[in-house]
Amino acid sequence: MIIYFIRHGKTQGNILRTYIGRTDEALSELGIEEIKKNSYPSVSCVFVSPMRRCIETAKIIYPQNERIVIDELKECDFGDFEGKTYEELKDDVRYRNWISGGSLEIAGGENSDDFKQRCRNGFYKIISYCQENQIENIAVICHGGTIMSILEHAFGKSFYDWQAENGNGFCVSYDAATDQILTAERLFK
Repeated sequence: MIIYFIRHGKTQGNILRTYIGRTDEALSELGIEEIKKNSYPSVSCVFVSPMRRCIETAKIIYPQNERIVIDELKECDFGDFEGKTYEELKDDVRYRNWISGGSLEIAGGENSDDFKQRCRNGFYKIISYCQENQIENIAVICHGGTIMSILEHAFGKSFYDWQAENGNGFCVSYDAATDQILTAERLFK
């Protein structure tokens, strides 16, 4: 099976470099323009996070495809860090502890391990659907953290090795017989 993991287009929060997880932002004009410039591969089926920025991205890239919403693909809830930049947070000891890996807890937000497990559960929900319906070529339009969580688990590399720019992502080869992601290459270099 071929899976295209695509991070949603830029929002105003992305432009300002703020933590945007549970905030249901729309795409920015810049985000829309950038998405329209890329040439994305054709797919049989599109899975999408329920967040507005992902649904809007899916409608631009795949206007003819039905979109299947998978709740587990939502971005992490950044709690007290939501809507803030690194500059605004850098002196907060709770934030420093979280980004250094000293804590899995996000103040007022989602536990990092719980978030990663939720994302993997969503991935396996997609795999199950595709197997039941014999679908071999799909797009998953979601969030950077979601993609990073799924690919970190598949390859055992660092979470941060799988960062994708807005509108970019990875082309992944998945083998259902062995339940393994075999390869992952960047969509756009």
